[in-house]
Amino acid sequence: MSAMPRPEPPKRAVVPGVARIIAISSGKGGVGKSTTAVNLALALVADGLKVGLMDADVHGPSVPKLLALSGRPEMLDGKTLRPMDAYGLKAMSIGLLVGEETPMIWRGPMVMSAVTQMLRDVAWGELDVLLVDMPPGTGDAQLTLAQIVPLAGAIVVSTPQDLALIDARRGLAMFRRVDVPILGIVENMSFFVCPSCGTRADIFGHGGAREEATRLAVPFLGEVPLAPAIREGGDDGRPILVSDPDGAHARAYRAIARAMLANAEGARKPPPRIVIE
Repeated sequence: MSAMPRPEPPKRAVVPGVARIIAISSGKGGVGKSTTAVNLALALVADGLKVGLMDADVHGPSVPKLLALSGRPEMLDGKTLRPMDAYGLKAMSIGLLVGEETPMIWRGPMVMSAVTQMLRDVAWGELDVLLVDMPPGTGDAQLTLAQIVPLAGAIVVSTPQDLALIDARRGLAMFRRVDVPILGIVENMSFFVCPSCGTRADIFGHGGAREEATRLAVPFLGEVPLAPAIREGGDDGRPILVSDPDGAHARAYRAIARAMLANAEGARKPPPRIVIE
């Protein structure tokens, strides 16, 4: 019996006007991926870039809360949505289209359809960068995005402890499997400094993500501390890049955002030509 022919992969479509798309991912939930995505997006805005943020975490959309967005997006022509604006950032989330307490009991095809529509049926306009806040794990949303869009790359957010790093490895392996450039690892909640006494505590350990990046030969983008100000900014809808743009935490995010973008530019360069004379 002859082998069954392999199906053709989906044709990857470029989102009109968007120069590069970068996925912000994590192997598991609870590591601060969405907070990281929001602050990296705002860091790029602070550097003068035109930036969009798409919240593809359909089962737990956090971007509306993190950016204090409410109401429903405007429909432009009966099928295209206008992204909402927050602090100079264009944002879209499934959380803006359903009730805050509505459970997202969706199977794989529905998730894939939602991700596709938020890419193609939103008037993103001209953007230098579109960051996509992915659901945690290695499921349908990640695979859909990698198949339909030529991603400039992906970063993985993890906390330092082994339990989180085990899942981060799976996320890295998935992006490698679908030929998405890995732009680096971010170590979130890297350490805690007591605001009263100044004592440092490595609550989740420290340096695990850096060591994992070295072991897997991927870039280490930087570390962000576990800080009350970052948590408070997320709860209040005023991220640290807005509430304290010149502080140490904001500087950490800006350094990570610049390294991420530099790595994305490096991934876009064609390999050198080998000339045999």
